[in-house]
Amino acid sequence: MIYDKSQMMRGTLEGCILKIIRMRETYGYEILVLLRECGFSDISEGTIYPLLLRLEKQGSIQAELRPSPLGPRRKYYTITPSGERYLRAFEECWAQLTHAVGRAMQVGEEDAQ
Repeated sequence: MIYDKSQMMRGTLEGCILKIIRMRETYGYEILVLLRECGFSDISEGTIYPLLLRLEKQGSIQAELRPSPLGPRRKYYTITPSGERYLRAFEECWAQLTHAVGRAMQVGEEDAQ
C-alpha cells in the first residue's frame, strides 16, 4: 500500500496559508505560487480555494474584492484576530508534532547501525 499524503497535507495547509496571509495581504493564486515555491508542488487551485473559503467562514481571515490590473477583480485576504490565535495554536501543535514524529522515527535507528 502506498501512503496517501493528501490527508496530512490538508491539515497542515491551513496553518501555512494563515502564515502567508499574516506576512502580507494577498490573493489566492499568489498563495498557491508561494506554497509551490515552498515545496508543495502537488497542490492545485482546487485545493487552495476551498481552504480559503473554510478559513473565511470560520472567521480566521477576511476577504475584500479589488480591481485587478490583469482582468477580473481579485479577492484579497487578511488575517483576523481569531486567525492570529488559530495560527499561534497551530504553530505550537506543529512544533510538538514534529518533535514527537522526529523522535519516533529515530527509535531503533541507533541499534540498526
